Amino acid sequence: MNERESMPYDVVIVGAGPAGLSAAIRLKQLANEAGREIAVCVLEKGSEVGAHILSGAVIDPRALDELLPEWRDQGCPLAAVPVTENHHWILNATGKTEMPHFALPPFMSNEGTYTCSLGSLCRWLAEQAEGLGVEIFPGFAAAEVLFHHDGSVKGVATGDMGIARDGTRKPDWQPGLELHAKYTFLAEGVRGHLSKELIRIFDLAKDAQPQVYGIGIKELWDIAPEKHVPGRVIHTQGWPLSETRGTNGGGFLYHQANGQVALGLVTWLNYSNPHLSPFHEMQRWKTHPEIAKILEGGKRVSYGARAINDGGWQSVPKLVFPGGALIGCSAGFVNVPRIKGTHTAMKTAMLAAEAAFDAIVAERAGDTLDAYPRAYEASWVYEELRKVRNVVPLVKKFGDFVGSGLSGITMWAEHWGIRMPFTMRHHPDHESLWRKDQVQPIAYPKPDGKLTFDRLSSVFLSNTNHEEDQPVHLTLRDPDIPIDYDLPMFDEPAQRYCPAGVYEVVETEGAKPRFVINAQNCVHCKTCDIKDPTQNINWVVPEGGGGPNYPNM
Repeated sequence: MNERESMPYDVVIVGAGPAGLSAAIRLKQLANEAGREIAVCVLEKGSEVGAHILSGAVIDPRALDELLPEWRDQGCPLAAVPVTENHHWILNATGKTEMPHFALPPFMSNEGTYTCSLGSLCRWLAEQAEGLGVEIFPGFAAAEVLFHHDGSVKGVATGDMGIARDGTRKPDWQPGLELHAKYTFLAEGVRGHLSKELIRIFDLAKDAQPQVYGIGIKELWDIAPEKHVPGRVIHTQGWPLSETRGTNGGGFLYHQANGQVALGLVTWLNYSNPHLSPFHEMQRWKTHPEIAKILEGGKRVSYGARAINDGGWQSVPKLVFPGGALIGCSAGFVNVPRIKGTHTAMKTAMLAAEAAFDAIVAERAGDTLDAYPRAYEASWVYEELRKVRNVVPLVKKFGDFVGSGLSGITMWAEHWGIRMPFTMRHHPDHESLWRKDQVQPIAYPKPDGKLTFDRLSSVFLSNTNHEEDQPVHLTLRDPDIPIDYDLPMFDEPAQRYCPAGVYEVVETEGAKPRFVINAQNCVHCKTCDIKDPTQNINWVVPEGGGGPNYPNM
């Protein structure tokens, strides 16, 4: 017997990030212009809108200009800090070389962009959406896709609340809620739980390259006023990742509002050394003399981590399925060389909203919104991603410096209208690890508690919290693999690739090692779901409201 109540909507959107909120706003705008009523609901697994949002972020306002042209005069936090300076540093262990901007094609420029907390922007977008009549439900995690008898998507169901770790119902148990829709949009962000399932069920990625990823470790610092230059943007490449063969990525440091800098390091998840720890690489990056002198005398106030789509144009799956669509980072529209994805996420969401609205007006429901992928292929998003499609594969194939040079040549050629006659392939990140005996261990320095820190004190700053007596949301397909295979082969890399100390191998004298999952520490970055070499770890949603509570990341 189904104990769940159901609620009908025209469109249900999973995820209150920039894509989900943009889709909701666009649907309501179109309805208002046409004098129609349309019911739109947004589910958000975080305790509030923005709680799980993490990005650098330097944002191109192109999509926001299209969606809400008057945003600069409406109190939008993005307007506070326009980008005023751009720097690209190539680091070695002790110094830097600055790359001149004239070496980069014009579409790589940050002219006209802004830097702010993406979480703050999402909270503002939520206000605009609610003002238009969108219903937003924070603290409700979409845990299950619902299907019609013909196989089309019917909607989603939220997870039950009050389930104990052993699967029994606690006294405060409440069944989940079913939300039925004519069309369901998945805007879960990178490696979304339901998006991953629908990509598999409908084979949406069969004609695309494998999606590849990076892990971004971010901190927010209050720095000395005399060192703060609002709008200064710094990107770095090279050290420390250059010291480990086959490892790529880069750092960022953005001078934002209120005397703060947002800084972090992105490590591409195709690295081969299982001893590498992206968290500790980021801590080491801060000790570079050029970074350390900016932070000296400052105070770290927040911490977080999130995976990033790096696959680009060739890794975008089929965007639609019967009854719904993938939008934003659920599909992977990040422009990696520009280090931007908010504007492309928002624009694709708007295109999907327009396709769904036209279908609803035509009294359709549950079919495939073919107008959305057609609109994407005719959009500036498609063209922007196509121009840079070979950058990531070139760097991965030829290394940071030779690959960067070659990718620069291809981007200039594309800028001049010379389309490269090839599109390079990607390889899944989980297949890239070498055996532990094939590589050198990495000795990371101990944290000093002033500039560098450990993982547990960092997780504390993320305000992460989960109800402890609930089923573990980091599930193992085979519980024996971590100790019997991953440990002897790779020294169990989950101990190091997780930026929150979730996974431990506990060794007791005279006993077999144990694989321990501290699920309450999870910051929902999805790295384990991506990098686990046997794909044995499957991330599923915990109870709604659990996870980090980022105030302004």
